[in-house]
Amino acid sequence: MSIPVVLSLIAGLVLLVAGAEGFVRGAAKLAAVIGLSPLVIGLTVVSYGTSAPELAVSLQASFQGQAEIALGNVIGSNIFNILMTLGIAAIVVPLTVAQQIIRLDVPIMIGVTVLMLMFAVDGELGRFDGVILLVGSVVYTAFLVYQSRKESDVAVQAEYEQEYAGTAQRNWQQALKNVLMLVVGLIVLVVGANLLVFGATAIAESFGVSQLIIGLTIVAIGTSLPELATSLVACYRGERDIAVGNVVGSNIFNILTILGVTATFHGVPVSNAAISFDIPVMLAVAIASLPIFYTGNRISRWEGLLFVSYYVAYTAYLGLNAVGHEKLGLFSNVMLLFVIPLTVITLFTIVLRRPNGLTTAKEAQAARQQAQVESKSHPND
Repeated sequence: MSIPVVLSLIAGLVLLVAGAEGFVRGAAKLAAVIGLSPLVIGLTVVSYGTSAPELAVSLQASFQGQAEIALGNVIGSNIFNILMTLGIAAIVVPLTVAQQIIRLDVPIMIGVTVLMLMFAVDGELGRFDGVILLVGSVVYTAFLVYQSRKESDVAVQAEYEQEYAGTAQRNWQQALKNVLMLVVGLIVLVVGANLLVFGATAIAESFGVSQLIIGLTIVAIGTSLPELATSLVACYRGERDIAVGNVVGSNIFNILTILGVTATFHGVPVSNAAISFDIPVMLAVAIASLPIFYTGNRISRWEGLLFVSYYVAYTAYLGLNAVGHEKLGLFSNVMLLFVIPLTVITLFTIVLRRPNGLTTAKEAQAARQQAQVESKSHPND
């Protein structure tokens, strides 16, 4: 592995993050100038914007014939978003989970993951599959806009108002400036994606590992940095609904929009390894998030630590499997026979201890207020 390859990978990651930042800022401010409500901007524009690196990398990889990187990027990003982004954010400050996310958005995330698995079982996401996913993306976006106009929770509205209302004046100079920021961010994104795909492909070839593994790890982590940054900043400001909503929304967009666009243009071949292991892991992570969100409308620090621990274990498995390590069997047996069952029992015990199921609106509001108090008392914890 040569120095130019390493530099290409690092430069690609840096440009991806910088480009995503410019793209999201430009898009959000332009939407504010046009007159979209902060809630709509946060739920749609920003969620799409933070998924822009995944889209840029997936399309670039697809155009270069590296479809496994494109697929691994989406799967790995969705796993990273739930386990690491929410895990790290919850360790910093316990997160508040809105009722709508529990009742609607997480089930939708699980549903589109199941749909992706159904489309993939024949070994390919074809163009027809891509079109269906894109239609689902349009429907979901329209639903978010419709739902946001009915939002009556003052606390939620205040969070998005504080984060996305901005002070932009509605004139053509401001609009032009925001368009320029958006375009420059998009160009930087494309350049960064090109460098990242080149570096990742070269590394995969030099170490003899599959492009799917590289997509699931290095590329997925790099393209998920905007979601991680957005969620951590939201936590620091006490905007916990934004932190969780950004991750769940991005995961849904990753499947519907990114895989939809990529499959529509070129089709995406799906390996047996992805069908038998990686996509089921993504589905299991999506399903496992529901009982954690369900308990008290919060993600506590210990649950965040559990998320991070599972991501470390998942990455360790990929590494051991890639090199054919002799301890792989022992590691797998420990996870399957001890760690995972123990976690499932613990989670469902916590759920069953709540006889009334989901928290009431009053309890959810109290949880949100408590989270805001914790944030103000310990902003740097």
